[in-house]
Amino acid sequence: MTAGLVALRRTFDGEDRDRALAEALFDGLRAATGDGIGITREAYSERESQALDLVEAKARELGLATERDAGANLVVTLAGREPELPFLACGSHLDSVPQGGNFDGAAGVVAGLAVLSRFRDEGFVPRRTIKLYGLRGEESARFGKAYMGSSALFGQLSAADLAARDHASGETLAECMRAVGVDMARVETGEPLLDPAAVAGWIELHIEQGPVLAARDLPIGIVTGIRGNIRHRNVACRGEAGHSGAVPRWLRRDAVFATAELITHLDRHWRTLLERGRDVVVTAGILGTDPQEHAIARIPGAVNFSFEVRSQSRETLEAFYDLFLSECGLVGEERGVAFEVDRRLESAPAVMDPGWIARLKAAARDLGLPDEEVPSGAGHDAAVFANAGIPSAMIFVRNEHGSHNPREAMAMADFLAGIAVMREAVREAVR
Repeated sequence: MTAGLVALRRTFDGEDRDRALAEALFDGLRAATGDGIGITREAYSERESQALDLVEAKARELGLATERDAGANLVVTLAGREPELPFLACGSHLDSVPQGGNFDGAAGVVAGLAVLSRFRDEGFVPRRTIKLYGLRGEESARFGKAYMGSSALFGQLSAADLAARDHASGETLAECMRAVGVDMARVETGEPLLDPAAVAGWIELHIEQGPVLAARDLPIGIVTGIRGNIRHRNVACRGEAGHSGAVPRWLRRDAVFATAELITHLDRHWRTLLERGRDVVVTAGILGTDPQEHAIARIPGAVNFSFEVRSQSRETLEAFYDLFLSECGLVGEERGVAFEVDRRLESAPAVMDPGWIARLKAAARDLGLPDEEVPSGAGHDAAVFANAGIPSAMIFVRNEHGSHNPREAMAMADFLAGIAVMREAVREAVR
């Protein structure tokens, strides 16, 4: 019998109450923000606000204090015996990509609420206050910028970030933030909305968005670090349109062939770095010619695509980005095209706190669960907290079929195991 199957059959204290709370919230979120295919809770939108309202109502029903901070994030508080001490924070985000899954982000908010609720019901008063955050704006899908809510907390949104536009509506990030109640006077001047010194730690539970835990048949994993990224929402390859039968190869400035050659070269560099033991992933997730100009008999004069490189190493990120720019120049010269990039976006890699990793691993072992360490390929708000100098940690819960799609499949037994580990580690840290 594998470790994963053992965990699935393990019963945790108070499991029925955690299960009932989780199922009620997940069902409510699905009903309120379903789009007919998946879940759509875009950053700083009405549906994201509905999700925060739903969780807040449940928190109040459970007897917990709630408020909205200056970033319009939901904050649920369990007061400690020594409120002057820096507080322990937990939580995740409540926005989603369009037609995404119901567990990405929301699982961490629901888990935090289950932890605080149980402590309150047990009469357990922690030494330091614990605050659960339902954060806004973690996903980059709407404005191209990730971690908007947590970045605003630490005064890290630039004027260019705030001027980014929703490609569908044309609204700026600043306009959408203001519409949901964010204190833009403070955000626009770069004033931190939260003092890092006031936070003793950040703990985030999240579904794994890759296949590692499922492949290893493990219900949970303890995260060691989070990949950072460098990306461009749009790279334009400018060539020259022409008749497909009339222009010979040596006179062509074909944007599609040039883009394909560029991506092939990048793939070759990627493979070389992997062979050298570097951590790196590269993606061109959006690629196409102008639909208004599609024609079988037309040499395409322009192609637009996105570029992203991720790594746990800042050095590797910059090295691959330099390769990207170099290849744009070389391929452009050879093919007679020009590659034009929009604003460079980036998120720094982050390392999780060794003390918290050890505490989570010990809690898992004490509960009879595996304590496998795993890196995070996807980005999370925990990276922003960690890079603000706050000791941070993450628990991954097994999830089938990947993420950012409606087929996310988190088994409730795995989720309850993650909650149990989080609860015991937090209890140990604040008793």
